[in-house]
Amino acid sequence: MKKTFLCLLGLLLLGVSIIASSSYAAKSQRYKVLVVFSYEENAPWDVEIRDEIVRVLALYADLTFFYMDTKAFLKGGPQKAKEAFSLYQKLKPDGIITVDDNAQSMFVLPYLKGKIDIPLMFCGVNAKPEAYGYPTEHISGILERFHLAESIILNRQLVGQINNFAFMVKNGPVADILAQQLEEDKDLFSAKMVSFMRPDSLEEALEMAREAHDDVDLLFLVGLFGLKIDGVPGAEEDAIPRLVAAFNKPTAGIAASVVRSGALSAVITNSREHGYRAARMLLKAMNGTPVSQLPIQRNSHGERMINVTTLKRLGLSPDPIVFRGVELVRQW
Repeated sequence: MKKTFLCLLGLLLLGVSIIASSSYAAKSQRYKVLVVFSYEENAPWDVEIRDEIVRVLALYADLTFFYMDTKAFLKGGPQKAKEAFSLYQKLKPDGIITVDDNAQSMFVLPYLKGKIDIPLMFCGVNAKPEAYGYPTEHISGILERFHLAESIILNRQLVGQINNFAFMVKNGPVADILAQQLEEDKDLFSAKMVSFMRPDSLEEALEMAREAHDDVDLLFLVGLFGLKIDGVPGAEEDAIPRLVAAFNKPTAGIAASVVRSGALSAVITNSREHGYRAARMLLKAMNGTPVSQLPIQRNSHGERMINVTTLKRLGLSPDPIVFRGVELVRQW
């Protein structure tokens, strides 16, 4: 009897051990995540988003990154989307993150929406979610909204008088979305928007900036990565200093890289916030939280930046209280 009891006890312990080992293996199994960026690998916005995705998910997932390069080569976007879908089919990921609008319109809508049963989180999306039919049973994410009203106020504190502003963005689908967003939000601004410029090349942008000098108080420089220089898409850090000099009045941005390249100031959209929050949402979904319990969010953190070198070049001497809580940049 004792021998039988010991035998049964041994079998029980073995069963518990097997179950525990299986449970541990399941929990320790790494996820596979595909991240599809709309733009180029060296675009400052994408670099910072990628850093945060890695920071959140590297311990739990094997990450594969794909870049559609649509800022510089928009016409190649559909082919890049096809390549991204082939990679998706080969990888068979447990979750997906898609960054910015072109990845939604060119990749998610034709290839994934309504056809996948794994979670997909977007970030950096400017269009209204309804434009893409979001959210769905498997899709949620982070909308990007700019801190333009706050940037106008900051520039007024630096300059003293801002009655109007103009907006310059590289011609393309993103420009269409931004123009619509600005029209909808125009009543929120303490200054009047008098021009929306959509250059294709740096030469065209420089001419627009020079012509705006007499009539525009503040020029926003946004999404100018890939402006053509001698027919070849150029880097943002090459274009911004020349545009700042051509306008020769206060300039603003929505990204830290624009201020670091020479724009006077900005209340920036924090790209790292997008990467962090999208990655956290995806991790929760892969761990079992229904996507329906992860509602669409919008970015909330704005960070004030001032380029003090540009400030001095413009001969501005604002009240020192303006510099409290502001990141000061001296490069250019």
